Amino acid sequence: MMALIFASLRTRLVVLIFTFAALWGFALSITRYSIPEEMEEGSFVANLATDLGLDVRSLEERNAKLDVIHSKNYLDINKDTGELVIREKIDRESICMTKTTSCFLKMDVILSNPVRIFNIELEIMDINDNAPVFRRKTMHLDISEATPPGERFSLTNAVDADVGANSIKTYYLSESKYFNIDIQTGSDGSKYVDLVLSGKLDREEYAVHNLILTAVDGGVPPRSGTASIIINVLDINDNAPLFSQPVFAVNVSENSAAGTVVMTLNATDLDEGTNAQLVYSYTLYTSEKTQELFSLDPNSGEIKVKGVIDYEESQSFEMHIQAQDRGANPLSGHCKVTLFVTDLNDNYPEVTIKSLKSSLTEDVAVGTLIAVVSVSDRDSGVNGEVQLSLNQQEKLPFLLNKSSEGYFELLVSKPLDREIISKYEITLRVTDKGSPPLTENETITLEILDVNDNAPAFSQSFYTIHVVENNPPGALLTSLSAFDPDLNENQYLVYFIMEKEIVNTSMSMLFSINPENGDLYALKTFDYERERDFLFHIEARDSGVPPLSSNVTVHIIILDQNDNTPLIVSPWRAQGSVVEEVIPRSTDKGHLVAKVIAIDADSEQNSRVTYQLLQISDASLFSLDQYNGEIRTTRMFSYRDPRQQRLVIVAKDNGQPALSATVTIKISTVEHVMSFSETTELPLEYDVFTDLNLYLVIGLGAVSFLLLITILVIIVLKCQKPKPKAIKIPPANRNSVISRNSVISQRSSTIADSTLISSDAYWYSLFLAETRKGKVVVRQPIIPKGAGYFVSSIPRSIGPSETTDSRASTLEQEPRRELP
Repeated sequence: MMALIFASLRTRLVVLIFTFAALWGFALSITRYSIPEEMEEGSFVANLATDLGLDVRSLEERNAKLDVIHSKNYLDINKDTGELVIREKIDRESICMTKTTSCFLKMDVILSNPVRIFNIELEIMDINDNAPVFRRKTMHLDISEATPPGERFSLTNAVDADVGANSIKTYYLSESKYFNIDIQTGSDGSKYVDLVLSGKLDREEYAVHNLILTAVDGGVPPRSGTASIIINVLDINDNAPLFSQPVFAVNVSENSAAGTVVMTLNATDLDEGTNAQLVYSYTLYTSEKTQELFSLDPNSGEIKVKGVIDYEESQSFEMHIQAQDRGANPLSGHCKVTLFVTDLNDNYPEVTIKSLKSSLTEDVAVGTLIAVVSVSDRDSGVNGEVQLSLNQQEKLPFLLNKSSEGYFELLVSKPLDREIISKYEITLRVTDKGSPPLTENETITLEILDVNDNAPAFSQSFYTIHVVENNPPGALLTSLSAFDPDLNENQYLVYFIMEKEIVNTSMSMLFSINPENGDLYALKTFDYERERDFLFHIEARDSGVPPLSSNVTVHIIILDQNDNTPLIVSPWRAQGSVVEEVIPRSTDKGHLVAKVIAIDADSEQNSRVTYQLLQISDASLFSLDQYNGEIRTTRMFSYRDPRQQRLVIVAKDNGQPALSATVTIKISTVEHVMSFSETTELPLEYDVFTDLNLYLVIGLGAVSFLLLITILVIIVLKCQKPKPKAIKIPPANRNSVISRNSVISQRSSTIADSTLISSDAYWYSLFLAETRKGKVVVRQPIIPKGAGYFVSSIPRSIGPSETTDSRASTLEQEPRRELP
């Protein structure tokens, strides 16, 4: 098995080697063609398919393409016929720059599937498509009439881009009895020609000789090129040139334009021909600067302005000029030209800042020196006189003061304020008195430095801030911001609350302000029922030296929320107990049974209480006024009506959401009740221990306790106070009916059932006004002698007591009055 595998691998290796050798042989074979240059587009070159042994159809199938090496693609393959054709005219001279006899285009024909490469060399053969050309179309020669025959003169040869036989073959000279040519061949085959003087020249006979030199190549048909040879016969020089005068004086304006003619020199020479032709030039005595500013035409003697003439640099120029003839032994003549420059107003006046303060504080004094300025003008006379002024001086707090000739001082003329203008662009304008006058500007930038001269300012002097009670601690109330037009630390503000105490409480314990941005925060939760508003000051202070500050008044107004439930104070009852009322069954319609009074610690709408019947045993017996809480009978009792009626009344405030309290009244009907005709006023101490006055009650209680102990000790030591007699109600009056405004409990009732003698709202009409003070005045009926009833403000939960000798009552007993 292994032998078979090695035999198979050896066979494949041999096939690959033969295939590579075959492809390499194909690549190494070169096919050569020769064509003349300048063939027309589409011209036939060769049949590649036939020459390469290929099928025409395989050219398209195998994607035959032509790759020209290092040249433009001048040829193309016609894949339908297999022919190699001209794609673009071929210029041999553009392909082969050097003058070589051989010129080849190398290209590859590349076939795919499988890949084959054929090397092709296309020789471009030269044709005579270029005529000889002389580098100089006209050649000038000056030959003295004294030149002996046989003298040789070199001529510019012609060139031909073609090569081989198509290059220059010979030269021809037009007919002349004085000149002929001598043709020579160089080592590279180039033809050179010399002009040879063959006869004696005579200037007086022929001053100028015009010859034509013709170059002819060897092409078929031949091409030629010509050049003109102009020979000037020079005269023998025996006269020197002469100027009309030895010295010339000329005026020229400065800044004259280039090309302006200053003057024209004219020298004469008595010779003829070239001996009379003069060449003008500067001598060595003329400075280089003068030669740079003025040009001298060597043929015409015309002097022109070449550079920039500046009067301020040179007021005059001297030129030493010679006129030289063109003789073989040239002779020359000399003259001197003096140029005087006329001044023009061509220089702008100049402003120079000698010293400068680039910045000033805004509190500098008037008259402070800012800069020292000098002015000058390079012109002369009136053109050099200048005037200095400030641009828009009426708007600037500065002035110029002339200190000396050409020097000025820039001073502060008015107080500066950086908050109005922080930077000044001061333009100094200098003008000369020339015609037209010239003006130059120089701008000085002056920065005004800040000083702490502005106190912070709030946008308003009084802030009113409304805060709803029960706010969360740390709540943002408002942001107070002040503005300081100063800069940097003079502008950096710090906010703080000016200390003020309210009821021994510092403002800093109630409010906090961010010292950087003025955000005001509440540090505690406010209760409208305890505090209604706060008035304090906030100060903003900058960080300047010394610091400046301003303050603003802040008025915090606490807004009420409906956070207090109505409190039912009449009829009074212990927590969760039922109020019992007794009325006679003979009560008429409209009789006042009881009056419900509720108070609400909130304000305005939140404290407006209305009353509603929540439950009632018989809706036809009683009515409730929703505004004053009066419960009245709507009809008389009948024998069918039960002796006890139960009413549940709700007192609801007007807040959002509304809060309410309820009271349950049990009404009992009896056949007879006692009545009292007269009442007296008794002070009733009603302790309302609210959060607002709890601390006052504790303090007053402690003081009262000490005072009471002291008084008791004194009383015990000195005397004894007799016991008060019990107030009795005669039995005969027990069955009498109490008046409409008062109802009392029966004798069998305990103290817990006789907390108040009457449930009439009149007893509590003054209760609301004094509730927060803890003291209320009630009307006490005049009790008949021998009665076993008394009035007490002790809650029913304390317990019963039927003796009037008990000191548990907080009502002071008045002298008894007899009933009429």
